[in-house]
Amino acid sequence: MPAASRRLPPLRALEAFVRVVRLGSAKAAANELGLSPSALSRRVGALEEFVGKRLFTRQHQAMKLTEDGTAFYQMVSPRLDDLAEAVESQMENSNVMRLHLGVPSLFAGQRLFPRLGELRKAHPRLHIDIDTGTHLDERVGDTLDAAIILTKEPDPAFYSVRLDTNRIYAFTSQSLAAEIGPVPDIRKLSRQTFLLHLDLPDVFESWKAALGLSRLEPAAIDHFDSGQLVLEAAAQGLGIAIMHDNHFHRAQDERLARVYDAVIESPYSYWFICRPRALESRPVRLFHDWLVKSGI
Repeated sequence: MPAASRRLPPLRALEAFVRVVRLGSAKAAANELGLSPSALSRRVGALEEFVGKRLFTRQHQAMKLTEDGTAFYQMVSPRLDDLAEAVESQMENSNVMRLHLGVPSLFAGQRLFPRLGELRKAHPRLHIDIDTGTHLDERVGDTLDAAIILTKEPDPAFYSVRLDTNRIYAFTSQSLAAEIGPVPDIRKLSRQTFLLHLDLPDVFESWKAALGLSRLEPAAIDHFDSGQLVLEAAAQGLGIAIMHDNHFHRAQDERLARVYDAVIESPYSYWFICRPRALESRPVRLFHDWLVKSGI
């Protein structure tokens, strides 16, 4: 069939469908579009009639994707994004797209910045304002469009994607590690200072329990709000850092040495978070899709 004669579904129906999926709620999608629930339902129904497939199951107020709906979304969604980008690129006043992103400084330095050139090459109009301050989650939806945070699990009010899983490592300077030795010794450890990141409050207790050192009381515990400073303090022999294996390996700092070889799963992960409706923002959606695809 010639391309000119192909029938396209109503764009408003496609928009309604995509917003229900991305926002996770028919009510939220209706509010975003300024529609009544019944009007939104009619638009989705028109799309289902057009494609000849049931895209959602409906139970009371809830709408859940069917297998056909999931396949349809996965096929159509990226093409709608491509269409939006193509239209934007042809606009006379094609301005810079700006994303206000909160991110821990250590994640930014170790994982984001080394790959950010890829994002710039793919989307040259997308520019990112970086905020490495504290309490990032509390500012998402206000001064921040989105954030990457280190936590056990984000507030369920956010849209969130887990970016990794981790193990707990103890490490310090080469000389201090040699002094401590390869076998856990509570007497030696009780004379040490431990270095903890404020975003990982429970890792020290988990590490002690896994090594059978629950009664350990160190000489001091120093707290930091910067992962980069924890790494540097450990490298300088100022104490034993308790952080993630990812932090240790990505540092590639020959001054650092791991203390003991225990395998301890961490309850903490890096997460991407934003308000559900923020995914309709072009800068947030582009960054989100690139971040998930890149596997940073």
